[in-house]
Amino acid sequence: MLYGISLLVGIVLLTLGGEALIRGAVAGAKRMGISPLLTGLVVVGFGTSFPELVVSIDAAIRQQPDIAIGNIVGSNIGNILLILGLCAVIFPMSVQPLALRRDGVVVVGASLLFIVLAWSGALGRWDAAILLAALTAYLIWAYRTERNQPLPATEMHSAEAEELTAIPSSTAMTVMALIVGLAMLIGGSQLLLYGAIGLAQAMGISEAVIGLTIVAVGTSLPEMAVSVIAALRRHADVAVGNILGSNIFNLLGILGISAFLQPLPIAERVSQFDQWVMLGAAGVLLLFLYTGMRLSRWEGAALLGGYAAYLALSFTIF
Repeated sequence: MLYGISLLVGIVLLTLGGEALIRGAVAGAKRMGISPLLTGLVVVGFGTSFPELVVSIDAAIRQQPDIAIGNIVGSNIGNILLILGLCAVIFPMSVQPLALRRDGVVVVGASLLFIVLAWSGALGRWDAAILLAALTAYLIWAYRTERNQPLPATEMHSAEAEELTAIPSSTAMTVMALIVGLAMLIGGSQLLLYGAIGLAQAMGISEAVIGLTIVAVGTSLPEMAVSVIAALRRHADVAVGNILGSNIFNLLGILGISAFLQPLPIAERVSQFDQWVMLGAAGVLLLFLYTGMRLSRWEGAALLGGYAAYLALSFTIF
């Protein structure tokens, strides 16, 4: 019971901390005169991955690679199958051609890059450098293409920032939001890892399974909140763009930083099963979007069904 309570409290703190940090960062970006495009692309698009970032770095430093990697791979699977599936069931989702051609392809490419680098059985510092270099190249490419393209893509990322309400109105409140958000993220990470590892040991489940499922879903709640709100407001492009951007940052940024701090061995089940599910989910999403530049309700239901099957296999065969 103690481990379960610790896990739940950790998830709550991570969610609230992530929200506070994003709002503080958006307010700070506006005060510094940063363009809405760059704010939406970097701060909001990647800011929802703050919980994954803190948890994976914490797990890497603690030398718990199964949770560090499982958290990222599991989050990417859940982002597509669970969150986009749920959003599409709420409201069919269209997508801008630019987001599909660039971000959708980059998600598949980043998944393939992870599989190639993980082929040796571990992610080392050279692998981390490749991942971070790929992230830098993507950010430069994304900013340049959206700055020079017609308005739809720019409006999408600007709208991502507008999905946030109640951002701090003063410098003091902005600083407070950043400090409180960071403190809650760190504290929530500690509680989440304590509860997750304790539950894994008590239930006889591997840390990889816990990282790929419970921890991954817990750290993905900010993405779910932003995407579901966007779907309810019928801002489908924001929901799709948020998930694609988050998955890119998870693989290239968070894994890159984590592996740079501490080399990460790859669990056997991730090599045999989960990385292929992650790649397959990205491929299926790209296929669904290409069939009509949208996700229909039945396609959303298919994604949700795929996630249910993944969970069933995670806790049984694998």
